[in-house]
Amino acid sequence: MKIAFIGATGFIGQHILAEAINRQHQVTALVRDTSKVVAHAQVTSKTLDSNNARAVTAALAGHDVAIISFHYLNVDFPALINAVKASGVKRLLVVGGAGSLEVAPGVRVIDTPDFPDEWKAVAQAAIGFLDALRAEKTLDWVYVSPSAFIEPGQRTGKFRIGSEQLLVDEKGESRISNQDFAVAVIDELEQPQHHQKRFTVGY
Repeated sequence: MKIAFIGATGFIGQHILAEAINRQHQVTALVRDTSKVVAHAQVTSKTLDSNNARAVTAALAGHDVAIISFHYLNVDFPALINAVKASGVKRLLVVGGAGSLEVAPGVRVIDTPDFPDEWKAVAQAAIGFLDALRAEKTLDWVYVSPSAFIEPGQRTGKFRIGSEQLLVDEKGESRISNQDFAVAVIDELEQPQHHQKRFTVGY
């Protein structure tokens, strides 16, 4: 598969890139700083301003799928979505946050008292992207939310998939490793299970 990846060097993106390489996919890493992209025969790196719609369209053209994973502050979501559509890419996977997941009917993670104030702007931006995607009826998109806590760990290949509710384990914790989250992302690209909807990954 030919994957165009906006944000391939980020906290989550670097692990998704590694998983894509491990599964023999060809990846075009579209980033602000190409010096941060891992050197590999399956990876081509290019600089991209994600706010430049024409540049996004040109960069994604010719790929099978696109992944977008970065902090979505100050992003014109309709313009970005239209740029993806104009590129001819058939499927878009967006890595979002956990803030929009529900902990009770009508109560989102971002609405809970313990949600850190310093994360709210980024979380709200990710929610804005999800809202914009939900208004999109022609593009085959999927939005993936991690658990409340995502951090480097082990690649076990064992995790649960959910939909709109935050996944918690028997200890009441909501966690996923970057590595296992990456497995779930590439699984979804290889064998699509979700279309024009969100899913979440957790232990």
